[in-house]
Amino acid sequence: MHVLVVNDDGPPSQQSSPYIHSFVHELRKSGASVSVVLPHAQRSWVGKAHFVGKTIVPTYFRPGTLYTDDGSTHDRPRLDGGEEWVLVDGTPASCTQIGLNHYFQEKGPIDMVVSGPNYGRNSTALFSLSSGTVGGAMEGALCGKRSVALSYAFFNRNHDPVIIRSASLMSVRLIKYLHANWTPGVDLYAINVPLLEGIDKPERKILYTHILQNRWVTGCSFEELEDDEADKSDTGRREAEIRGDVGEHEHKHLALKHKKFIWAPKFADIHRSVEESGPGNDGWAVAKGYVSITPLKANFMHYDGLVGQELNINAIESMGSLLLKAGPQEKSSCWAVVGYEDAYVQPKIQAALKKSIPCIKFASNLTEVPLENSEKVVHWSTYESIDFESVLQRPDSIICCSYIIRKALIRKHYLAQTIRQHVTKHPESPLSKAFPLACDFELDYAEFLDEALIETYELCDSLRANEEKSGKDRQWWILKPGMSDRGQGIRLFGTKEELTAIFQSFERAEDSGDDADESNEDQGNNKGTSIVTNQLRHFIAQKYIHPPLLIGNRKFHLRTYVLSVGGLKVYVYKRVLALFAAKMYSPPWKDSQDLTGHLTNTCLQSGEREGSVRLFWDLHASLPGGTLTLETVWGNLCKIVAETFEAAATGQRVHFQTLPNAFEIFGLDFMIDTDTNVYLLEVNSYPDFKQTGDKFSGLIEGLFEGVVEVAVTPFVGLSGVGGGVDDLVKVLDIGLGSW
Repeated sequence: MHVLVVNDDGPPSQQSSPYIHSFVHELRKSGASVSVVLPHAQRSWVGKAHFVGKTIVPTYFRPGTLYTDDGSTHDRPRLDGGEEWVLVDGTPASCTQIGLNHYFQEKGPIDMVVSGPNYGRNSTALFSLSSGTVGGAMEGALCGKRSVALSYAFFNRNHDPVIIRSASLMSVRLIKYLHANWTPGVDLYAINVPLLEGIDKPERKILYTHILQNRWVTGCSFEELEDDEADKSDTGRREAEIRGDVGEHEHKHLALKHKKFIWAPKFADIHRSVEESGPGNDGWAVAKGYVSITPLKANFMHYDGLVGQELNINAIESMGSLLLKAGPQEKSSCWAVVGYEDAYVQPKIQAALKKSIPCIKFASNLTEVPLENSEKVVHWSTYESIDFESVLQRPDSIICCSYIIRKALIRKHYLAQTIRQHVTKHPESPLSKAFPLACDFELDYAEFLDEALIETYELCDSLRANEEKSGKDRQWWILKPGMSDRGQGIRLFGTKEELTAIFQSFERAEDSGDDADESNEDQGNNKGTSIVTNQLRHFIAQKYIHPPLLIGNRKFHLRTYVLSVGGLKVYVYKRVLALFAAKMYSPPWKDSQDLTGHLTNTCLQSGEREGSVRLFWDLHASLPGGTLTLETVWGNLCKIVAETFEAAATGQRVHFQTLPNAFEIFGLDFMIDTDTNVYLLEVNSYPDFKQTGDKFSGLIEGLFEGVVEVAVTPFVGLSGVGGGVDDLVKVLDIGLGSW
C-alpha cells in the first residue's frame, strides 16, 4: 500500500508538530510505502485553501532522531537515496495536489492519502470546518483517493514518546483496516485518537460518530494586538497556545483607528458544547477517551429537511429575509404572539424565534396583527389564551403551539384506554409490555367504591389475593387521578382496605376544609398532594413497578420532551432528563404512606434539590453496561413514543385530533426496572420546563430552537438559522390529513 502523508503542522517540531515523525515511522514499519509532503511552516486553520497566484517552491527535509528536533532542511534533494520529505510553502491541500501529481511516480500509484496526525483534536464543526488537516484529506478525496484526516487529542503538553507511539500504532492499525474495509459511499474518514496511556490496547473502545454541530457564541475569535506584541505572530507558538486555551479574552471597544488582530478563538464555546451534547458525536467520544471515526462526504452535503421543497423567492422577499426590494420602512410580515405566562419559559421562546426568524415582530395578541395581508403568525401561548377560532379560520396564516383535542394522551384514564385498545388490535406492539396494567374507574364518594370496582377484574383479583400475602409478596398498586398533575392524589396501596382508607382521607379533608395530608397523620409525608374526589371522579389503579432501577439507592424517572407537528410527525428530543426522588428508596411494604422516596416529581421537593435533576446520557458511569445500556433504553424509548402516538392518532380520532397548522411539545415520563425494561408512565401537555433548573437551562433553549426549526420555519416559508435539529429525532411520520 502506497500512502501519501500530508499535514497542516509542518515538519517535526516538539513545539508545533510533535507527532508526524512517529506516525510515519510506524506506518513504514508496518510495510507500507510512505511518501511525505508537508507545509514548510505551520498552516493550521486554513481549511482546504490554496494560495492563488503564488509560486510554490519546495525544500527538502531529512528526518533526524525520533522525538527530537534534529532534522535538517535543504534547498535541493539528496542524491544518495536516503529518507527525505518534501516541504512546500503552501497549504495542506496544495501538499496533497503536489504529492499526488508531481512526485513519487517511481513508487507506483498512491492508494491512500493520510492528512495528519494533527497537533490536537479535530472534533466538532468548529474545529473540523477550519481544519487544514481535514482540508488536506478532503483534497485527496476530491482527487479520487481514499483519504483519512488523522488527529491526536492531547490532554496535556507532556509529549510522552510511549503514549505517542501507542497512538501511532493505533492509527496505523485503523488506517490499514479502513483501507481494506472501505464503506461504499464514504469519501473520507476523520479519525480522532486520544493521547492516553494504552490507547493501542485491544480493549480500547472505537466508535463511529457524527460531527457535533456547534457554533461560536461568546464573541469575536480575534484579539487586538498592540505594536509591542508583534512577537505573538509566531504562528507555531500560537497554535500550541490556543489548542489548550479555554479562557476568555478581554475585548476593548475603541474609536475607529488602525489596529492589528491575531487569531485567538474562545475554545470555551467548544468545550461547553461537548459537555452539553448527548452521545454519538465526535467531541463526546474524544472527551470519553474513545477513538472517534467519522465517515464524511467530500462536499457540502445537502440538508435532507429541505430536499423536495419549493423555494418561493417572492415569499422570502416579502418576509424580509432577503430584502432584495424592501426598503427600511417596509414592515415585517412574520409575527409572533407569545403569551406563555412563565418567566422561565417566555424569554427562551422569544429568543428561539428571533434566532431562526430575525425579521419576526412580536404582538401581545392577534388583534394587533394585520391579518388582511399575507402575514404569518406564530401563536405560542398558554392553552387558555390561544384563539383557536382564528387558528381554524386561517390555517395558512396562523400556526399555534397546541392541538385543540388530545385527551387520548394527556388524561391518564384515556391514555390507559388508548393503549389497551391498541394492544388488543396489535398484541405484538411494544406497548403490550411497556405500559403497566391499568384499571380505570369512576368514583364520587368512598362509600361507592365497591360499585366503582365492579368491572376492574384484574385489580379486584389482585387485591383479594393480597389479603392472604405478606407485604413483601403482594402485588402493589399505585392510584392516580385521571386529570391531575404534579403528583396530586397519587397513593400506594396493596389491599382494598388501604384503597378505601385513601378515599376516606380525601373526604375528611374536604369536609374539614383542610389539606387531606394534614387531616390524617397516617398518610405520612405527602403534604401538598391531596385532591377532592368528587371533582375529579376519574381514576386509574396501575401496577406498581418494582423493583425499579436505582442509582445511589434513589428512584428516578426519565423526562422526555416530544414534539408533535401537524398531522402527524413526531420527534423525540435526545437530551433526556433523569429526575430523582427526594429520599432514598424503600419498598412500598415497608412504608407505603411516605411517598418522598417513591415520587420523583421535583415540583414536590422543597428547599435544595441538588442532584435531583441529571442528564440521562451522564448516567452511564452508574449503570451496568454503561453507554450500551443507555443506548438500548433510548432505542426502546423511541419505539414506545412512536407506538403511543400512532395508537392515539389511528385508534382515538375523536379524542386526539391533529391540526395541519399546529405543533405541540409533550413531556413523557418513563420508568426503568432492574432488568432495564422501559415503561411509559404518563403524557403531559404543557410540561413544567422549570424543573430542568438553571443548571441545564441550555437544554430547554436547545429544545425551543429545534422546535422553531422543525415546526415553525417551514410554515412561515423560511429556512432558519437556529440550532437543535440534530437533537430532535423523528420517530413517526404518518399522513392523517387535515384532521
